[in-house]
Amino acid sequence: MTLLQTLGLTYPIIQAPMAGATTPELAATVSNFGGLGSLGAGMTTPDALSNQINTMKTLTDRPFMINLMVLSEHDCTTLDSAVPAWLSQYYQEKDIDIDLPKRPAQNFAEQLQVLYDNPVPVASFTFGIISAEHVQRLQQLGTCVIGTANHPLEAQAWAEVGADAVCLQGMEAGGHRGGWLAQGVADPLGLLTLIGQTRACTDIPLIAAGGIMTGQDIKAIQTAGAQLAQVGTAFLTTDKCAINDSYKQALLDASHGKRSTETRLTRLFSGKPARALINDYLRDFTAFDDTDTLPPYPQLNAMTKTMRAEAVQRKDAEYQSLWAGQGVALVKQESTIELLERLVQGL
Repeated sequence: MTLLQTLGLTYPIIQAPMAGATTPELAATVSNFGGLGSLGAGMTTPDALSNQINTMKTLTDRPFMINLMVLSEHDCTTLDSAVPAWLSQYYQEKDIDIDLPKRPAQNFAEQLQVLYDNPVPVASFTFGIISAEHVQRLQQLGTCVIGTANHPLEAQAWAEVGADAVCLQGMEAGGHRGGWLAQGVADPLGLLTLIGQTRACTDIPLIAAGGIMTGQDIKAIQTAGAQLAQVGTAFLTTDKCAINDSYKQALLDASHGKRSTETRLTRLFSGKPARALINDYLRDFTAFDDTDTLPPYPQLNAMTKTMRAEAVQRKDAEYQSLWAGQGVALVKQESTIELLERLVQGL
């Protein structure tokens, strides 16, 4: 049975689970169309997550996916690094009071419990790997389990714990890198290379993510050996996406030649590598984009949150995290349905 059949999809398209950008309405639109809509729930409280799942179940009777960030109890609760001097100086110069939370991230164990108590058709995981026991428990509840990998060794690890599929995220992808092994950080692999190397070492069904913007891109990754395409950046400028207007305009400006389409993998926003459009923040502080000196994820993410939120209020894209993949030049201002119809033409 193919992954398309296993997941009950009409089209080989997954809308990427972009935390902060996805909504039940966006995900349901994709699912009702025949793809797999998803919610990036890594930053969502357990109560809100349960409510969102209930909303999804009222908006669609088709399969949908919930994505969680795998973080240890220590990662979720520890905020013991000092705010970097350059960031502290920025807050002082802008007369902004930094508002640090008591904990830098949501409790992953509590979020996972929501998926046990309120089962969903598909659950995917990023930033780490769950145990075989967790995989089996989800599968026993009728949930299909999908891992995320930036390196073939991570894909192998997901196969070994019994996951139903793995999403291979090439270096072209926007937003945070989903893997956890040092090998995937040291030498990021392009998507087609990643697919080829992974197919050589495991037969787990593959989903491809990174730079996929057209129906032709989908056919290319299928030819390479992936069964489904996970599309993210293309959805950011559609009507159902939840990103703010200044972020959306920056993406559209890049596609219209009004700003550079250059993106960069950076740790400066969160402490974890993530691909974003170049803006003033990345230019101003590029000298500090160093693994050895930056606080780790999610601590730095908590430290820059006030800056990013204040920039959103000012409608200033230059100090927001403008997550975008290398296909950003092809984004369009369109409805979610229009994008989906374009993607499936000729498939």
